[in-house]
This record gives sequence, structure tokens and C-alpha cells, in this order.
Amino acid sequence: MALTRSAVRLFSNRFAQACQVRGYADMSLTFAAPSQVLYNNASVKQVDVPSFSGSFGILPAHVPTLAVLKPGVVTVYENDGAAKKFFVSSGTVTINEDSTVQLLAEEAVPVGDLDISAARELLAQSQSQLASASSDVAKAEAEISIEVSEALVKACE
Repeated sequence: MALTRSAVRLFSNRFAQACQVRGYADMSLTFAAPSQVLYNNASVKQVDVPSFSGSFGILPAHVPTLAVLKPGVVTVYENDGAAKKFFVSSGTVTINEDSTVQLLAEEAVPVGDLDISAARELLAQSQSQLASASSDVAKAEAEISIEVSEALVKACE
């Protein structure tokens, strides 16, 4: 019994230290693409990201993680309650122990700026490229284009 109490005290002390170090109340987001910075060390409540290991939400004090983004929608929940959605084609997300998050996207576009008819046309073109691809490289490029186009169409719907 004494051992159990000691273990609980040790865990409680370490948990309290982790809360102080990681800053449970705050999360700082940097979200950028080559042509623009969408958030620069902005305080936010939550970020939802699509990754190849599955979609997941990031809250303050999230376990440190490095993940590769897949084509899809990133949702940023701002401190005022607003939810902003962005389509990303690919990129990386880094979650640090100090509750800072860096999201670097190859392309990032507000979902409201997307055009569903253009997305569907891009999907049709990509499928046509796959059908006519004669090399493995051309097939791989067409398959990537299809994956991004399908995610674009889904984001628009």
C-alpha cells in the first residue's frame, strides 16, 4: 500500500510539472505554404489535420508528433470559436512538447475559395492521364493527381 501511495505521489508531481512546462491552456500555431503564411504563432484552441496515419485533432499539450499530411481539409478552431477550413495538398505537421504546432503545406487554400466544377474537371483530366500513361513514372504522377483531385472534390461537397 505504501508503494502505491508513493507511485501516485510521484505520478502526481510529474503530471503537475508536465502541465506547467507544456502550458495546457495555450497552443501556438504556425501554418504556412510557400506563397503565404496563414497563421504565425497564433494562439488557437484546436487543429484537425488529415494524415497518412489517420486524421486527428490537436489540442494543447498533445503528445509530440511528426506526421505527413495527406490531401484533405485542415480545420483550425480559433480562440473566438470560429472554425476556418483549408484544403491542403500535402505537407508536414510537427507538434512540439511546448504546445507549439508547425503545419507546413505544399499548397493551402481556404475551402470557400474552391470551385467544385474545376475540381471535377481536374479529376477527369487526372483519370484520363492515368488511362494514357505509358511509363511507371507517368502512372505514379497521375495516381497522385487523382488522389489530390478526389480530395478536392470531397472538400467542395
